[in-house]
Amino acid sequence: MEKVKTRVINGKETTTRGFENLYPFESHFLNIDGHEMHYIDEGRGRPVLMLHGNPTWSFYFRHLVNGLSGEFRTIVPDHIGCGFSDKPGIRSYDYTLKNRVNDIEVLVNHLNINPNEKISLVLHDWGGMIGFAWALRNMDRVDKIVITNTAGFFLPKDTKLPVRLSLIKYFRMFAIPAVLGFNIFSRAALYMAPYRSLSKAVKQGLIAPYNSWKNRIALLRFVQDIPVTPNDRSHRLVKHVDDNLHLFNEKEMLILWGMHDFVFNLSFFEEWKRRFPRVPMRLFETAGHYLFEDKPRETTLLIREFLGS
Repeated sequence: MEKVKTRVINGKETTTRGFENLYPFESHFLNIDGHEMHYIDEGRGRPVLMLHGNPTWSFYFRHLVNGLSGEFRTIVPDHIGCGFSDKPGIRSYDYTLKNRVNDIEVLVNHLNINPNEKISLVLHDWGGMIGFAWALRNMDRVDKIVITNTAGFFLPKDTKLPVRLSLIKYFRMFAIPAVLGFNIFSRAALYMAPYRSLSKAVKQGLIAPYNSWKNRIALLRFVQDIPVTPNDRSHRLVKHVDDNLHLFNEKEMLILWGMHDFVFNLSFFEEWKRRFPRVPMRLFETAGHYLFEDKPRETTLLIREFLGS
């Protein structure tokens, strides 16, 4: 019988009931400045750090954890405000890219990874910018990088922020009731992010942690932190990553991309091709933003082969 995991955050119970067989992993917690970060640490071998975006959490990487943990040490944190991590208010936690990167720094230092053992990265959505920003601080610790429907640069020249995200970023009168009240962001993603229909259990798993007004603050803050102009707080750090992305030419990389992505569309894919023309790439024509939901078997095999080569 599978064990149901339950945690009370901000007075609201968050549980794996209904999808516990999909998420059987042991939970670990690390206190960072008074906030508990939840993470998965499964398997032994060379470390693989997987970083999620918005509105997902470590549940999104479950297929990779199952498929890789027999050969690798798979480490998957829930960013503060996401998954089973604490969801503090904006007065006690600054929901910005800089803090996200600092949190990963603290986590990696806590994990007792041999300093001579390099870490591979699997990056998705916001996890791309967070991962590359962390990697620029730790180039000597980075091994291979898997890029999936994400960015390490500003919006491509021919791309604008989607209207839905613009409404959330700039119009508080819409964003607060829509995202915090009605949970429209994570609920809409269940239908817009994947190419194929998700099962009831998977849908439940993806949105389970975002079950109350207070527990959805990160969903809103991630969108508000998207750097569009120099006035945005994370603009400087994103510019640093954008300007120095070429330094990863020395690293082995693999790009896997879901073609049907309304945010990270093919303009982002083409920008990756332009910057890293020699990197092996695979474009999945029947996959969307939630690539690992649409193509779990294929992507796991490709990533396992790439990391093991």
